[in-house]
Amino acid sequence: MKFSVSGDKQILKALNQLSASQYEAIVKINMTEIYNRGKRPGGTPVRTGELRQSLNLSREKTGYDVGYTKEYAPDVEYGHRTTGGGYVDGQHYLKNNVDKQWPQLVSDIQKEVKRVV
Repeated sequence: MKFSVSGDKQILKALNQLSASQYEAIVKINMTEIYNRGKRPGGTPVRTGELRQSLNLSREKTGYDVGYTKEYAPDVEYGHRTTGGGYVDGQHYLKNNVDKQWPQLVSDIQKEVKRVV
């Protein structure tokens, strides 16, 4: 899961005034919270525990990345067909964790923009 920001030109201009390290610190804090939420009970579906154990927070060239390394993670997130022709709905656990964190990320960015501008 990666964050990208688009929209209002004034907001984007103000974001450009933030130093890269300020912005990166905000993103790191929020991505870490998504990771921590996924590790807590209820943050990731648990059947054997392997999916939760595969949750990873990494520093990439383009920012921070939170995701699952288990090969069946997308099936649990988005849903999948069964061998008998049925369908299992996705649980959207990663999307839910990101959606819960989004208001805090926006608030953190707004506070920093107000402080800089």
